[in-house]
Amino acid sequence: MINRITFFAALMLLLASHPLFADDATKREDELVRFVKGNCADCHTGASAEAGFDVSRISGKLEDANTFRDWVKVYDRVAAGEMPPKDARELKPEERDGFLKDSKGWLIGYQQTQFDLYGRVHGKRLTNLQLERTLQDLLAIDIPLAYQMPKDMRAHNFSTVVEAQQMSHFQMQQHIHVVDLALDEAFEQAVSTEEPEVRELSAEKMERKRNHCREPEVIDGDIVVWPSRLEFYGRNPATTVKEDGWYRVTLHGVHALRSPEKHGVWCTIRSGRGSSNAPLLYWIGAFEATDEKKDVTVTAWIKAQDMLEIRPYDATLKTIPSPGGHVYTGDGMKTEGAPGMAIHSITMERLMPDREAIRKVLFGDLEVKLPKKKNEAAELVSDAVEVDTRKLVESFCQKALRRPIDTNMVDRYHELLMEEYKKGLPLMDAVRLAYRAVLCSPRFLYFDEEAGPLDDYALASRLSYFLWNSMPDAELMGLAEKGKLRQKEVLHQQVERMLEHPRGAEFIKHFAAEWLELSEIDFTDPDRRMFPTFDVIVQNGMLDETHAFLEYLLDENLSVANLIDSDVTFVNSRLARYYGIDDVEGDALRKVELKPIHHRGGLLTNGSILKVTANGTNTSPVLRGVWLCDRILGVEVPPPPQNVPAIEPDIRGATTIRELLEKHKSDENCASCHKKIDPPGFALESYDPSGQFRRTYGNAARRKKNDPVVDVSGQLPDGREFDDVDEFQELLLKDVSPIAKNLAAKLITYSTGSPISFADRSRLDELVNEVRDDDFGFRSIVHATVESPLFLNK
Repeated sequence: MINRITFFAALMLLLASHPLFADDATKREDELVRFVKGNCADCHTGASAEAGFDVSRISGKLEDANTFRDWVKVYDRVAAGEMPPKDARELKPEERDGFLKDSKGWLIGYQQTQFDLYGRVHGKRLTNLQLERTLQDLLAIDIPLAYQMPKDMRAHNFSTVVEAQQMSHFQMQQHIHVVDLALDEAFEQAVSTEEPEVRELSAEKMERKRNHCREPEVIDGDIVVWPSRLEFYGRNPATTVKEDGWYRVTLHGVHALRSPEKHGVWCTIRSGRGSSNAPLLYWIGAFEATDEKKDVTVTAWIKAQDMLEIRPYDATLKTIPSPGGHVYTGDGMKTEGAPGMAIHSITMERLMPDREAIRKVLFGDLEVKLPKKKNEAAELVSDAVEVDTRKLVESFCQKALRRPIDTNMVDRYHELLMEEYKKGLPLMDAVRLAYRAVLCSPRFLYFDEEAGPLDDYALASRLSYFLWNSMPDAELMGLAEKGKLRQKEVLHQQVERMLEHPRGAEFIKHFAAEWLELSEIDFTDPDRRMFPTFDVIVQNGMLDETHAFLEYLLDENLSVANLIDSDVTFVNSRLARYYGIDDVEGDALRKVELKPIHHRGGLLTNGSILKVTANGTNTSPVLRGVWLCDRILGVEVPPPPQNVPAIEPDIRGATTIRELLEKHKSDENCASCHKKIDPPGFALESYDPSGQFRRTYGNAARRKKNDPVVDVSGQLPDGREFDDVDEFQELLLKDVSPIAKNLAAKLITYSTGSPISFADRSRLDELVNEVRDDDFGFRSIVHATVESPLFLNK
């Protein structure tokens, strides 16, 4: 049934087409088109049109998406005073104001009518992560699933945005495959009688079998591994697991041998096949071994036939020789100054899911007869099959589809179950078949939302997938059932509850992975010859630093000004040593007070940010500037014109990037954008591709007297100048409202699946004004996002 909002929007469209109204609308459109063509044609015509914008193609047909975008560009350039340019005919104030008023009303009117009819978001579906988490919560399982699916595409930085969520035949096949994997795991665990496996591995069991190999050697009853450049050195075949699963691994009696004077021996724990035919190892964790013995415990998903590799991996440690690609027993003790890491024994415990919880989810109160012998099958018992199975299907549908389901839909799934059961399919398999059909339904994969205000169930889903990336829990669904979730105080309380939940910390990690592009931190690896102290331990420490810093801002509701500059950060001893911060001990993150000598402060100088905005060999002010404008400052940067070549850095160091850019900016097509991009990019030139502070370009391992000096000075578009990154930060802090506005826009885009449109701008301004009195606190912005009409409506 058509709702009142949709009816009203349809009525407006009908009235607009009536001759009495259409004539005025057409006249206004014609006047706007004439205005643009009359004032812009001199510079923006034909194939050589400046900035690639040909004014001859513009029309009043806003239903064409490209035309609408062109009009928004025109409006923004005129509003910013950039168009017409200074050397063109100057607009009279009344001409400019009249054009802006008329075009703004026209564009908003059209777009708002479309929103009233169809909503801001069309056809949003679960991302890979959301599908994985939903299946895990729905079926009470814990197996990873997202890696089984094609990588999510992104639009406007986020995989949650509808524009990136096309569904191909292959993706649909993979969805069914993942559903089957999840159901197989749930049904197998529900009837399994397997006991958790615990293995105690002594040094004797883990001792190497040959004099020269890549396994640990035994010294004084401990297994010992030394620093080495060899791949897979430290692999431990005795730790190979038979089945995929979650394992709790405890390293007993970990300590360092001949540890360096001022710090311990940082080591990594990774897993994989440990051989050249399967070269990739995946990260599990890191720890610092010191002279004092301790136990180290990690929990990780380990794939079948994979083993652990545990080794010193600090790039600053002296390494032992490996002639012919081997490490010989005793070589470590013979190499003066090379430290080692020793482990007395290892305990590996296979962790099992809660089988009672799985049975409750799948079969309710029905009895499950577990097999007593290996060849026997489990049996689902019911004295009233038709009644009992319908209850199961109805309950599963409501949870999986995240709202009450009408009787006809439940009947269709139940009829499928009963039809196959009557043909002789075992009852348990028939139930599984019905569940599979539900999980392959578009209503499961896609969000069920009507145009206009979200109902309580749709709001519960939007809130849950925003903060937890999974289906609503029982409390959210209970509030939705009572119709209370849209109440402001209830919504506020639920946001607080969800942020305080352990998954609240995961919200920051998953949001930052896309907002700040941290998921791409592995895309490049700094050249070891140029940046010899960088290693994977440092890289993961950088990620931990950024996550902890953002969680700190969220937990304490600190101002987004801290994104630009802050007096604190979070480091462990390895990252602190890499940054040049003294007096930090231990492998746990700790909050430290920053001093000017550290050249750190705020998100901009986090190593993770500096690494993802570089290519591993050199830095580009353009790339960093574009990143900073888009992700932090909220400055729109259009893509470069197609006829302008990219800037290639001079890797010899003979020409600085600043000199190359000065030449590049002499092109009029480039100058208008580069005055926005380059200043923030230059401000970060004080940091090399590995995230370390520098004063000159060139090889960090071999500084030369004639290395070009890094010039980080610049001028903001409004004319304000800075000489270094500190002054740049100070200028940005004069007004942090654009930072808050950009963060709010990213949160809206991430949570709703649609970027901020022209018609949304006033709503976004209202959102930011609401948090002004809270000094633009991070947590306040999250609350304001959830309470905004942009979030509460489709």
